[in-house]
This record gives sequence, C-alpha cells and structure tokens, in this order.
Amino acid sequence: MESTLSDKSLKKHITLGILAHVDAGKTTLSESILYLTGSIRKLGRVDNKDAFLDTYSLERERGITIFSKQAELEMKDGKYTLLDTPGHVDFSAEMERTLQVLDYAVLVISGADGVQGHTQTLWPLLSRYKVPTFIFINKMDQNGTDQEALMAEIHQRLGDNCIDFSEESDKRNENLAMCDETVLESYLEKGTVTDEQIRKMISERKVFPCFFGSALKLTGVQELLDGIEKWTVNSQYPDNFGARVFKIARDAQGGRLTYMKITGGSLKVKALLKGQMHRTQEDESESGNTAAYGSNDASSDSWEEKVNQIRIYNGTKYETVDEAPAGTICAVTGLTKTRAGDGLGAEAEQMLPLLEPVLTYRIELPEGSDLHKVLNQLRQLEEEEPELHIVWDDISGQILVQLMGEIQTEILQQLIRERFNLEVKFGAGRIVYKETIAAPVEGVGHFEPLRHYAEVHLLMEPLEPGSGLIFDTVCSENMLDRNWQRLILTHLEEKVHRGVLTGSPITDMRITLIAGRAHQKHTEGGDFRQATYRAVRQGLQKAESVLLEPYYRFRLELPQRLVGHAMTDIEKMSGKFELGENEGDTAVLTGMAPVSEMREYQKDVAAYTGGTGRLFCTMAGYFPCHNTEEVLEETFYDPERDLTNPTGSVFCAHGAGFVVPWYEVEEYMHLEGAGLDGEHSGTEDKDAVLAAEAQVPGSRSIAPSLADDKELEAIFVRTYGEIKRRKPQKERTFRGSDEINPGTAGSAAGMNSTLSDTAGKGSWRGEKRQKENRRQETAQESYLLVDGYNIIFAWEDLHELSEHSMDAARNKLMETLSNYQGYTSQRVILVFDAYKVEGFSGEVTRWHNIDVVFTKEAETADQYIEKTAHAIGRKYKVTVATSDGLEQVIIRSQGCLLMSARELREEIERIKVEIRREHLDKNQERGNYLLNYLPKEEAERMEAIRQGLIPSDDEDAADNRRR
Repeated sequence: MESTLSDKSLKKHITLGILAHVDAGKTTLSESILYLTGSIRKLGRVDNKDAFLDTYSLERERGITIFSKQAELEMKDGKYTLLDTPGHVDFSAEMERTLQVLDYAVLVISGADGVQGHTQTLWPLLSRYKVPTFIFINKMDQNGTDQEALMAEIHQRLGDNCIDFSEESDKRNENLAMCDETVLESYLEKGTVTDEQIRKMISERKVFPCFFGSALKLTGVQELLDGIEKWTVNSQYPDNFGARVFKIARDAQGGRLTYMKITGGSLKVKALLKGQMHRTQEDESESGNTAAYGSNDASSDSWEEKVNQIRIYNGTKYETVDEAPAGTICAVTGLTKTRAGDGLGAEAEQMLPLLEPVLTYRIELPEGSDLHKVLNQLRQLEEEEPELHIVWDDISGQILVQLMGEIQTEILQQLIRERFNLEVKFGAGRIVYKETIAAPVEGVGHFEPLRHYAEVHLLMEPLEPGSGLIFDTVCSENMLDRNWQRLILTHLEEKVHRGVLTGSPITDMRITLIAGRAHQKHTEGGDFRQATYRAVRQGLQKAESVLLEPYYRFRLELPQRLVGHAMTDIEKMSGKFELGENEGDTAVLTGMAPVSEMREYQKDVAAYTGGTGRLFCTMAGYFPCHNTEEVLEETFYDPERDLTNPTGSVFCAHGAGFVVPWYEVEEYMHLEGAGLDGEHSGTEDKDAVLAAEAQVPGSRSIAPSLADDKELEAIFVRTYGEIKRRKPQKERTFRGSDEINPGTAGSAAGMNSTLSDTAGKGSWRGEKRQKENRRQETAQESYLLVDGYNIIFAWEDLHELSEHSMDAARNKLMETLSNYQGYTSQRVILVFDAYKVEGFSGEVTRWHNIDVVFTKEAETADQYIEKTAHAIGRKYKVTVATSDGLEQVIIRSQGCLLMSARELREEIERIKVEIRREHLDKNQERGNYLLNYLPKEEAERMEAIRQGLIPSDDEDAADNRRR
C-alpha cells in the first residue's frame, strides 16, 4: 500500500525513545503506551514472550531487548514514533546510536531498586546528545517503595532539576522557578509559571519532569502520556535535505535496511544519495597490493546510490511511502555503503559513539571452515553492530571481535548459528587497550616506488586523557597544495592507526601536518595514503609510547564495618578512592579502578556484604596501564612484523624502489625535519618550529631518483631553488624478499631487485658465488607455494592457452616451475582447485622435480595453501605466489612472504637471463666444442678419427658396401 507522510493536519511529529537499566520495566512501559494509545489491541508481557516490540526470537527467549525497535502511535496532538532501546549494558552501543535521532526520551527507573549503575551511564549520554528527558519511576506497586525517598535519591544522583510532575501544586511551581533565572523573576512578579515557560525549560533540558506508576498495572502511564502530549514541542527542520543513519539491519529476506531520521527537507523514492566511504584498518589489510597505490583521486572514496524503497516500520510490519518529510524515522532499501552514525546531505559529519567495547574475544571456528566466507559473513554482523570490530589479526592468525561482555558473546554465538548455520566458540575475553605518546615527536613518511611520489611530515603531540585524536595542518600552501593537505587529513581520519607497543589503537593525540611534498606528474591519491600511514608509524617508533587501559568510575555503598575490607580490595586492584559522607549506617566509597581488575568485583561485593552492598560502575575513560610490563609480555607484538602497518618508507634509486627502515628515514627524506628530539616539548619551541615550517619550504638534497628524472629535477629547481648534491655514499644492499613489505610497499617493477655492493659490481665471478650461496641457503629452508589457477589466469599467455586447453596451460606452468626449481633448488608446491569434483579425495603427485597438488572435494586451493603455510611457516622460509588480495591477508599472519603473479613472472624471466648468462660464461671458459661433452674414451676415439689415425664407422660401412 503506497501512501505519504505529509499529512498537514498532524500538529506534531515527535520521535520518543525509551531507555532504562535492565529489568526496570522499559519494554512493559512501551507495551502499556501502545495499548493505551490504541496502537495494539492486546496487552503483551515480557514473561509471556508476546511483547509487541520484542520481535526477535532471542529477545522473547531471554526476556531482554537486544535491538532497538520502532512503533508508530497517534495521540490527540499528532504522530509519535516510539523507539524501544536495549537496557542491558552489553547492548548499550545500540542504545547510544538511537539517542542521535531522538526528540525526547523517557528514562525508566525501577522504584524497587532506585537509581542503578547503568542509569548513571545513561544520564550523561542524554546530556551529550542534548535529549530532553521525562522520568518514569516504575514498579511503585511493589512493597517498600517510597516516593519521597526515591525523589531524594534522584535529586542526589541526577540533579535537583528533576521535578515531581505527578500532581500540580504551588511547591512544584516554586521548584520549577528555581531552575531558570528568567522564570524565577517572572514567578516572583506574577506568582505563577506559564505552560510555555515549562515547555521551553523542558526542551532546553533545564527541567526533567518525573512521573510515578506501575506499567504492569497501567497506573500512572496515562498521566505520563498526558504530560508528554502537553509538554513537548515540535522540532523545527531546515528546507535542505539531511538525514542521520542510526542503524543497519536486514529484513526477513536478507535485504539490507538503512534506518535513518530525516533531519531536513524530505526524501523521495528513487532519489540519489551520496556519502563518503569510511576506510578502516581492516579494509586496508584486506585490499592487498592495491592499497599501496590506491586511487588516482580522493573521489573514489565517495559513493552514490539510489533509494529503492522507503519503509515505515511498526513492529515487524511496515508500509512503503513515496516521500518521507523531515522528522520521519524510516528504513531505506537500495543503499549498500551506509554505516551507523553516517550523516547524509546537510548532516555531513559522522557521529562517533562514546561507549566502546572494553573486551576482545577470539572466535574459534569449526575445523574445516572456509575462513574467507566466515569473515564476509561476520562483516554483515559488523555492519549491524559496528562496535563488534571484526578484526583479522595478522600477528596471531585469529579472528578477533570486540564486545561489551559475556551476555553479548552468548547472543552473538546464537545469532551466528541462526543466520549462517555456523557453530562458533569464543575464547576468554581480554581487555581492549589503547596507546598514546609521552612527548611531541615528528613522524616522516615517504612513498616513492617507480612513477609514484609523496612525502609527509607530521607533528604528533600528547593530549589530555579522553581527548581522542585531533587532526590539523599548519603546512604552507606554497609547499603543498590545499587539495593534497585535505587528502592527508582524510587519510589520518579514515584509519584506525595501531600503536607500536601492543598494536592497539592510538588516542589522546594531536597530529598536525607540518610539511609535505608532491610531484606534478607522478603523485596519485594513494601515494599520500601510504606516506601518511608510514609517517604515523615512524613517529610512533621514535616516540616514548604509553599503554592505556580502560578505567571504571565507581561508587560503592556498603555497611560501615566493612569499609576496611573494601579499601584493601581497591588498593589491591590498583584503584584510587575517596571516603564520602556516610548515609546512616551505610558508608560510601567513590573512585576509579582498572576495568581489568574490577569487572568481576560485583560478585565479591555481594558475597562479603551478604547482598547488602551495592557497586555502581560507569566508564571513566582510558588512563595509563597499571601493569604495562605484564601486558607487553603477554602480547608479544612486534611492530616490524606487522606488515599491514609498515614503519619504514619506500625510496627510489636507479629506477627501482627500496625500503628504508624507520630509523634511517631522516637520512633519505627530501624535506627538512622539524628538529624535534624529545626535548622540544615546550609550547614556545613548538610554535617556533611550526612557524618556520609554514614559512620556509626547506629542501634537503634529493634522492638519486630525482636526479635521474630531468623533468622532476627541473620542477624542484624552479620551486625550491638550486639542489645541493650529497656526497657519494656507498650503496646499500637490499634484498626484496627480506626488506620489502609484501602488499604494502607496492609491486612496481624492480622493487624486488637486488642492489649489489659497489665493491662487487665489477666481478661477475663474485656475483656468481653470491648467487650459488643464496641457492644453497634457499635449498635448505625455502618453500614456494603457487596458486595454480590464479597464476594461469593472471599470465596472459597461459590465459590464452587455457581458453583452448586447460591441460596444456597446466602443463606449461608445471614445465616453467620445474625449470625454476632446477635453478633455485626451492621446494615448489603447485596447487590446483579440484573442490568441485564430486567425491574426489585429493591427489599429490611428483612431476619431475616439483610437487603438484589437486585438492579434495570442498577444499579450495586457498584453504590448502593457508593450511600448509600454517604448518611450515614458523619453521621454514615460505613464499606464496598469488594475486588474491584476501588470501594475502591470511597468509601474512603465518610469517610468510608474498609474491604476486606479475612478480613471479618477473622472477622467472630474471632467472632465465641468469641461466643464459651462466651458460655463456661456461662456454667462454671451456670453448664450445663437441668433445667437451663426451666421455673420455669416446672423446679420444673421436679425436683419432678427426686426425685420420683410425677409420670412422661410416668409412667401414662404405668399404663393406663396395665388397
């Protein structure tokens, strides 16, 4: 049924969210509101598993809300969209995303339990998102509840602006007047507070109306609805289109749904929406070699897609509309690139959540699982729950997921089982750490494989805890054009940058672009991406890094006689505390402690206080780790082995790229550094350095590649003045397989070439001895795994041959690799897919001097190579030849080297040249004579025949014919 939501007769269109600590009765209140407004005919109950908004089977089974839900209801003054949010702390990220689109909220507090821990987490979140809030104190029908005592607790925990609206009285007006100076003046003059003043104070969050009742008994709920209807005002929206995405989900058919609120103008079916891609660390690691160069411009990171349907959901049902005006909560089909938090149109800026998971779990897959397929499936769940942070960890070779707690692991486990028919397990949860630096440092990144060029200098400075990352530029546009500077800032923002202590994300840092250089002809957008990433890592390697861990801010209430016990516990947990004022016989301790130590403390409190103690914990943020050495020993993170986050830079000499380690980058860089050495931490020194960098485009002597490129040299001379040449230095030897970071440094021609020492350049025999030594060394420890069909389809000649005969293409590849093995003495394993052959059990054969594998049914070449690499990668030197980007992500974790199809072809061609060259050298030494290749006796006989001393066989035969 097609309709429109542009009914002008409706005075209001309010989005109302309901929030609460778990078990406060939030879903029951939602059910009561829907029933009393006529939206549902039957009153459902959570314990009966028939609540209208608990639509998911897991929610009904467990009696908790896991996903936010939407319901439409109407009251006298207009239309309301009700959003029911999760109450359990493990799903608080879903709740926080919903806050971004609310006009008003109802915070539910249990009258039996008072203000609980999660309630005090919700309160500052409502303030952060500036959501006007009504408070409903539920379960007042239970014995022992006291309205006055509850209001006193609410005033103490949430503030004096929480006013009892359950009945009108002079006392209420007096309390209202005390919340605003202007209203107070009016009240003292006129003796009353007007409705308009009350509405304004509520919308400005100066007043929080409180109502009491029992949602289960339907008492006090109508009064709450009357208050919402009377005291809310319609939001004003601009004419220009804008929308805020707050949720990604999938319908029953698996179709992708983008939930959004229209915050300006209107949205029509078939409209084109535009947005910006958000690259993450995982995106970079899975993009393979292409990430080295990226796109030619920044526009490739943007997307444009068409809206196919606009749905207005009411529980599980929905209606489609042609147009959604401002204020509408709707689900849109047809969009595949959106993410929760995205802003569209006028809402361009992305909103990042405040609540973050503090635990990391390892996902354990059933044996024989297709890792690529599982990763893609988990990515779907990550779209719906962005805080999951599904990560393939190159170092440990495991899939990791970040979660809020144990309940979320159980839900996710069941969700994976239902969605993908896959049984997974979770390892023990580990704390999510972060990293920062102790003092300012300059990071330099250079990326210059053949026909590419970019250099970036970044000033990295520590900030106060909780500051996050701030990016800025003071680079002169005379040095680097504005569009390149914007691109560098984009690359800083788009990625989760890893620290060098544990590989954890960095935070609490200002990163400022202070210098940069591009090439008019050779620079592409992806070059600055690589230079920027490397600059961050190089700076972190130089800096004094600080490991951070999450801390709880706690409030502990317990009998006074047990205060000593609690203080001892907190000191053992490396926490800090203050003793507050006693509340009767109850003592109060407040303070901060590491999450790693306190997350299980609630059970201990319940045990030693006999259930009378109460512990309230809220996230305080990240602060220096209390046991850094212990964490580092457990982590075993080596930044040099993290190939997806290289620390060195790529320079170019004699037409070939080579990698310079981070500690030598300053010797090769083309721009003058800022001169930070750890001592210039003062503001005056830093400002002087930045001012100098901004004004003077200084130039150090350029690399040999610039001298070789006359056009590039001329441009530098015109721009920066005459070039001062460095004194000649001895060339360093770089071995591509050892020094180049596969998949990150690019695959430009010549990057894996060996630059020999100057001293050995004139000696062919010396080079030959080096090669022989290298072959002997390789023979002892080296394996080459080749993805057969990947290579066939990547090599043009084999691809053409395969179109006529696949057998011929396979044989040609086997022959080529056999020759290659004969020269290098590597153990070559050539793997072909046979997984589609029904009932095939696999086959391993010896073809001349190489092993040829045909995989068994249901096993791909990728899986076989990954399994083999895992088995031998820690003991032997293993190289995998494939151009499959996703396979490269998996292979890196085994400590293996990577070689693309093109690089394998270049290596084979290079070896062919060496074989011909050695053969020529051998012939020059021995002479190209037939006798050199015969056994001694036969050679002597042939020499006698040549000299006529004895007749040849042909002469004997002729004599016999004549006779």
